[in-house]
Amino acid sequence: MDEKFLKPYDSSTTEARIYAAWEKSGFFNPDECVKRGVTRSDAPTYSIVLPPPNVTGRLHMGHALMLAVEDVFVRFKRMQGFRTLWVPGTDHAAIATQSVVEKQIKKDENKGRHEIGREELLKRIELFANQSHDTIVNQLKTMGASLDWSREAFTLDETRSNAVRTVFKSMYDAGLIYRGNRIVNWDPKGQTTISDDEIVYEERTAKLYTFRYSKDFPIPIATTRPETKVGDVAVAVHPDDTRYAEFVGKEYDAVFCDVPIHIKIVADKEVDPAFGTGAVGLTPAHSHIDWEIADRHDLSHEVIVINEYAKMMVPGRLADKKASEARDMVVEWLTSEGLLEKTEDTKQNIATAERTGGTIEPLPKLQWWVEVNKPVPGRGKTLKELMIDAVRSGDIKILPEHFEKTYFHWIENLRDWCISRQIWYGHRIPVWYRGEEISIGTEPTDSGWTQDEDTLDTWFSSGLWTFSTLGWPENTSDFKNYHPTDLLETGYDILFFWVARMILMTEFTLGEVPFKTVYLHGLVRDAEGRKMSKSLGNNLDPLVISEKFGADAARMALVVGNTPGTDMRISEDKVKGYKHFANKLWNIARFVLSQERAGEIKEDLKSEFDALAAEVTNDIEEFRIYMAAEKLYHYLWHRFADEIIEESKGKTDCSATLYYILENSLKLLHPFMPFVTEEIYQSMPTKDTEFLMVAHWPMVE
Repeated sequence: MDEKFLKPYDSSTTEARIYAAWEKSGFFNPDECVKRGVTRSDAPTYSIVLPPPNVTGRLHMGHALMLAVEDVFVRFKRMQGFRTLWVPGTDHAAIATQSVVEKQIKKDENKGRHEIGREELLKRIELFANQSHDTIVNQLKTMGASLDWSREAFTLDETRSNAVRTVFKSMYDAGLIYRGNRIVNWDPKGQTTISDDEIVYEERTAKLYTFRYSKDFPIPIATTRPETKVGDVAVAVHPDDTRYAEFVGKEYDAVFCDVPIHIKIVADKEVDPAFGTGAVGLTPAHSHIDWEIADRHDLSHEVIVINEYAKMMVPGRLADKKASEARDMVVEWLTSEGLLEKTEDTKQNIATAERTGGTIEPLPKLQWWVEVNKPVPGRGKTLKELMIDAVRSGDIKILPEHFEKTYFHWIENLRDWCISRQIWYGHRIPVWYRGEEISIGTEPTDSGWTQDEDTLDTWFSSGLWTFSTLGWPENTSDFKNYHPTDLLETGYDILFFWVARMILMTEFTLGEVPFKTVYLHGLVRDAEGRKMSKSLGNNLDPLVISEKFGADAARMALVVGNTPGTDMRISEDKVKGYKHFANKLWNIARFVLSQERAGEIKEDLKSEFDALAAEVTNDIEEFRIYMAAEKLYHYLWHRFADEIIEESKGKTDCSATLYYILENSLKLLHPFMPFVTEEIYQSMPTKDTEFLMVAHWPMVE
């Protein structure tokens, strides 16, 4: 027996050494597995792309959960003999990364981005991103992730940039990318547009004001934002509302808080007769819904009264006032003019930017968009229809299944996607202008051209992730062998941000699905069920947890009892319990390896173990990894250690059975606890292969 078993198991001196040995072996690379004879050259393939962590700092327990789950499937398939590829990478996360660096510059130098300049800011962001990247890679390795580092990708590197430019041009040529003046979600704090999915709604107490534009205006209206009424062009009522039928089609002029306005009364089914007075003032330039109603009634969209800094841009007393300040001034004016009829308290969902916390202002901007309701040339269906068909047909399976309904609901309500952002870090829009000329995709070689100042939404590039990481648009062997990928494992909170966009982009570009199964994990919460946050001080750092208890213990704590799509609770006590399990396994190995292999394998115990192996295999195949891990835990501790080993003591004919169970238990447990199982395996007197990570998975019926 190896002398190391005379001491307790020490994860702190084992895990980094084991990972370095794995990495040096090259077995994370499926090509090397074939070359070294541990995988057949004609073996079926299995591929996963790592959801790329943002280069904004450290990983959290949600990332650790993602890594633990994905590595279970990857190690399982590799041991089953599949040519298994797990592609690593990081995401430039444009808005988030630029925001972090800008805040630091403001704090250190009291300068904004325009004072620093585009070129200098990009240099500083790239330096920060490189440093963060190195930290993230170290964390991924610490958690034991068996990623093929030879294929590492970055959303902003040249291969991925080429893919972005190629897809942009293809979508433009297909008439699906266009430049148009439409309402966007404008973040005054971040000074950029954001997508619908990057909005966080906060319930706040507000006032609902009921008033008339002037004393002779026939209809009272109700709103929580009276300051925007200086931009009204119409009042909409429901076609069946008899209270206002006589006024439909009539037009009125008024001077509202120093601003001349012209109002037309229109009838539209979008109006809720039960809300407020049943009449809604339309400000098309500052509301998505109002813009759409204005389209239907041929009303002007051009009356813009709030600018990019959330300040008023109208003449009179409201000029250059903040929107919040202007609201109070309008209410004061309405009161003094005798036009305010009622003020009520109400609850309101306020749209805020996820990254900056700024209150969103709907504004009309000239932006680049992806058209989702126009048939794709040659496909006969819109992008929305292709996204729905991919899941409804069964080509993509979402786990748990109830998220399919959520997915369909989101797609059915999808609007055109605004893909341009007013920030400097990221993929610059691949469009060049020279007078009235325009060039798409690649920069013209002659002089006089100016590139579009905006950058692309980060989700545009990460939407290509399953195939851009495999070398597309080149027809590489990786792309031919490993796409579509087999599994996408990620949090349910980015089903719309990322999963849906990958389906959209891949269906358009390749005419196929990006992955066959989507496995959605839930949020990781603290022991009391609270969301982890800096303000609560309840964050668990996976690196600290791994250093204290071992990565194996952290992985088991994250997997056991964690069903797909449900939030889970974790605490140091739970992780500590699986550190004890690692020690128990070590003690089991010490006892078994202290004996010479002798006797015949007892068929009843072998059959019992083989039945467990078959169950574990089936559980992993059916994505019930939480059950597989729990069954192994209970068998090894309570059946093998507490009963089988105890009953074998003093007997001379049991060791062959003990060796059989230990050797195969190490294989079954390896995807969940790779470090301690590999360390024990290295001391086994006979081994299938050099490393447990490429040993043969137990073959049982």
